[in-house]
Amino acid sequence: MFNRTLSKVSGFVIAYKLYIKMKMREVAVEEQIQWVLLYVQGGLVDIWKENILEDLEVEEVKYESVGEFLAEIKKDFGGGDEESLKIAELKRIEQGGRTMEEFVQDFKRVARGSSYEGCSLIKEFKWDMNRAIRRKLMEAENQPGSIEQWFKRAIALDRNWRESKREEERLREKKENNGALAPRLNN
Repeated sequence: MFNRTLSKVSGFVIAYKLYIKMKMREVAVEEQIQWVLLYVQGGLVDIWKENILEDLEVEEVKYESVGEFLAEIKKDFGGGDEESLKIAELKRIEQGGRTMEEFVQDFKRVARGSSYEGCSLIKEFKWDMNRAIRRKLMEAENQPGSIEQWFKRAIALDRNWRESKREEERLREKKENNGALAPRLNN
């Protein structure tokens, strides 16, 4: 459901593009647009929807594809310059308690469309990851060169760190159980 919430515009557009490609490929463009409009509801967006429906009825506006229509939704409700929004989000995200794999996927999503690449993208990635992993990567004899190498090395370090924490926990439990090691569960 789309109700003009700025943070949900991209997700709405992507979800409906995928659905239409999967399920409505053979349906006429006008019917695809009407189907999308069923899920556009609430407040001022209802007025916008009513105007679009009237324009479609009198053929004042014509879309060659539903993609063109979805692009208009994104433009009308995206909240401004998408590149600037992506850059602002890129500067705001952090790894926090997430695994590096989760963080890398989120970082890639945000970086797409930000116009950042090369050194500037690497710099943002370094500052957004947890300090301990960043420090290990920065202290490495051979630092990664490309952003993909940074992703791979950071993921490997994060996995190793998490495995080390699990081993420390097992050893602590062993000491607490007078040397008896509890059976290991695969996580």
